[in-house]
Amino acid sequence: MSGGSSRQCLIGRILLVLLLSMLAGCSTWFAPPPAPEPEQPAPEPAPVEEPPPAPASDTLASAPVAANPPREASEPKHTAPKPVYRPAPKPRVAPPPTQTPPPAPPPLISLRALAAADTHGLLDARVQRPDGKVIGRAIDMFVDAAGKPREMLVNLAGFMGIGDRKMRFPWVDFKFDAAQKKAPITLAIPPGEAPASASAKQKDKAAGKPGRAGAEDAHLLGMIDTTAERRNGTRVGRVVDVLVDNRGEPQAAVVDVGSLIHERRSIAADWSALRFVPKDGALSLQTDLSDAQVNAAPPYLPSQPVRAVSPAPTNAAASAASATR
Repeated sequence: MSGGSSRQCLIGRILLVLLLSMLAGCSTWFAPPPAPEPEQPAPEPAPVEEPPPAPASDTLASAPVAANPPREASEPKHTAPKPVYRPAPKPRVAPPPTQTPPPAPPPLISLRALAAADTHGLLDARVQRPDGKVIGRAIDMFVDAAGKPREMLVNLAGFMGIGDRKMRFPWVDFKFDAAQKKAPITLAIPPGEAPASASAKQKDKAAGKPGRAGAEDAHLLGMIDTTAERRNGTRVGRVVDVLVDNRGEPQAAVVDVGSLIHERRSIAADWSALRFVPKDGALSLQTDLSDAQVNAAPPYLPSQPVRAVSPAPTNAAASAASATR
């Protein structure tokens, strides 16, 4: 009996433990949730006291510098700026010292323009009577020691070249007009009178009038084919033509200055650059144009504007010329 009662007591204890366990679990499941705890506000940070500024008399070495000063949480982060490349400035070069240019050399020649409407060549120009009939061509001009024209040599035309005669006439008996392209020279002879008779009258008058020289006068110089020389006797060139204006005054002599070595060309030597001097019982033509001045002279071309060349005046000559004005 005792064994049966102990077994029953053990079973009863086990059941009691199970019941208590079940009751404890039910109370946990069905109990109300615990109330939430209130949040505590975060404590405010204590204000940081800034150190007083250092006096102006203190040096930088005596002022304490914090190694790593604290940064506030609200301070934005700054990024380092990117380096900017700038080219190195070019070194300044000092300007060269200004040099005074050397004075310009004095001019070698002086040029004078001749008007085409007032100037024409003498050689081979047609000569006509006052009625317009052509009687021949001019082939030479004779001048005296002063360079004044005295006579003209005319080739009187015959019939088809037969019977041509070369005769000299007084220079004052001619009229000149460059606008008359057909015959710029007119011989003033009475109507119906032959040119030969006019030339014969000139020879008769020459004996008693010194200003009207005859054909045999040795004190006249024919210009065409005359050699132009310098004072020392060196050759400059040969006269191939004479330029005359409408008043009958010679303006320039066309001189061929070429040679067998140099290119042949002609220049217009101004009449003022020529001199007529006695030589060996006759007149000779001289000029002061040097080789350099001849080379600097513009060439003479009949179809181009004419510029007569002469030596450039020296300072003394220019001063004297200005004083006489």
